[in-house]
Amino acid sequence: MSGQRSSPEEAAGLYVYAIVPADLDPATLGAGIDAQPLELVTVAEGVAAVVHRHDAPPYAGSDRDAERRVLEHGNVAERCWAHAGTVLPMGFNVIVTRGEEDSARERLAEWLRHSAPALVERLAALHGGVELRVEISLDEQAAARESPEARQLEEDLRTRPPGVQRLLRKKLATLVRQEAEARADHLYQGYRRRLAGLSRDVAENLRGHPPEGYVTVLNVSLLASREEVPRIGGELTDIQAEDPAVRVQFLGPWPPFSFASMPNTPRAESEPGTL
Repeated sequence: MSGQRSSPEEAAGLYVYAIVPADLDPATLGAGIDAQPLELVTVAEGVAAVVHRHDAPPYAGSDRDAERRVLEHGNVAERCWAHAGTVLPMGFNVIVTRGEEDSARERLAEWLRHSAPALVERLAALHGGVELRVEISLDEQAAARESPEARQLEEDLRTRPPGVQRLLRKKLATLVRQEAEARADHLYQGYRRRLAGLSRDVAENLRGHPPEGYVTVLNVSLLASREEVPRIGGELTDIQAEDPAVRVQFLGPWPPFSFASMPNTPRAESEPGTL
């Protein structure tokens, strides 16, 4: 890192939105969170960071404010993506701070120079790519409709006394869930293979919950070329049409947030795991 002392005019920190190619036109950046003016920290190695000067702690406040700021953060990444064709979005609340002798700008620039080969390679790999979120789930009742044991339990419910019916309903609910989960496991590999064949990469989503009465078959993010989006949509339409028990949710295209892996940043004041 540089040994120059930071000047009083330097901001105490820099809030970082994204890594972009160094030739991105700063005029396309617009404003960031809370209408903060945006700027580029650019290095000769061909990469830049989109930032605003930040002299405050990491953002906190009400849920409403947090939701708005996360949206504004994402809008910056989307604009960069639209103008540059590629972007490595940062997580929310990543702030590079001033060091003992180096300004936040110097520390960020040093990291950019050090990490430039990996960043340039990743930006090139993501160029022209979009992220699509696909969730396929299975209606429990429809999935278990062919089970002889489930049909027998349903028949027994019509003739047994109320006390026994309560026990049978619990047993039936457990059976229906197990049948649906077994069928979901069976369908998973085939659906994943079909979508992977149309995508550059596939990332499993650990978050997300199916609607009440459904089990998850597959919940993934796809990295795909923009021109492949209609084909992926057509494949999902076919999957939906093939099985009336299947529910398909298809969102995007977005910047490739799930595929923006990058080297460790300089020490930042941020929530753990946001990079």
